[in-house]
Amino acid sequence: MCITGSLTDFSLPEIFRLLGKGHHTGVLTVNTDVPTAVTPNGVCYVWVYRGRIVAIDSQLEHPGLVKLIAQRQWLDRSQLAQLRESFSQKQPLGSELQKQGRLTLQQIKWLFQIQVLRPTCALFQLKAGRFKFSHEVKLPMSGMTGLSLSTLGANLLGLRSLNDWNALGDKLPDANAGLLSIKGYPRYPLNALESQVWEYTSGTVSLREIAKQLRLSVKTVQQIAFRLMAVGLVEEIPLVIHAPCPESVDAIATPLHPEATDQPVSHSFLHNLMGFLADKSKHLPLRAA
Repeated sequence: MCITGSLTDFSLPEIFRLLGKGHHTGVLTVNTDVPTAVTPNGVCYVWVYRGRIVAIDSQLEHPGLVKLIAQRQWLDRSQLAQLRESFSQKQPLGSELQKQGRLTLQQIKWLFQIQVLRPTCALFQLKAGRFKFSHEVKLPMSGMTGLSLSTLGANLLGLRSLNDWNALGDKLPDANAGLLSIKGYPRYPLNALESQVWEYTSGTVSLREIAKQLRLSVKTVQQIAFRLMAVGLVEEIPLVIHAPCPESVDAIATPLHPEATDQPVSHSFLHNLMGFLADKSKHLPLRAA
């Protein structure tokens, strides 16, 4: 089963949120028309396991984790050759090397930062491209450190690093809408501005008013709100605007003129009324008492 589309129609934050919410496993392939930092060959592969990113690489068949280890000279040539022969493919390469005592946890974390965290931020800089998510794939154990990043955490990380929001301009929540919390206090560590906006997630204050209260631009508050939405913490809700009555009741209501109560009812009016009611009674369904 494959899911395909364009990044201009379905943004990366929306894709990641979908994959995280459904706890999907597979590979997300992103193609661009021109080479970029994260797609030097015009393509990037993001492996996801149960809604968590486990590896990112520009090569599908031979992920570059071993190359990174060799560049840092943490293993010599003979050790790398032995590793290729003995690697069982039953668990992530990083986990196996750490278990054998060949790499420390700090070294594994460094590899994960270079292999996953940095490319994640670079992916969010893409303004256009095509994507395909395939479920029927085999995870690249030789390209995995054993660490993972939730797709929702990737949204927070990537959107914080985003400088140009033009590609997501039509995805931002309406300035006149409010935010409603759909979870308890977030388990993600929010920064200062995100925490301040979070305090207004009661669904009663518009983003425009939040910006006024916090002395921020409306655009900044919209971007922060989008980040909170992208990690599944809040939802956008429309606010009911009560339009003022154009005139008071006292101004438009006048007492009935005394002469109006004394006007006699004409016989022709009564005759026509009785005829109308009699005609209507013919069409009424009969009911048992």
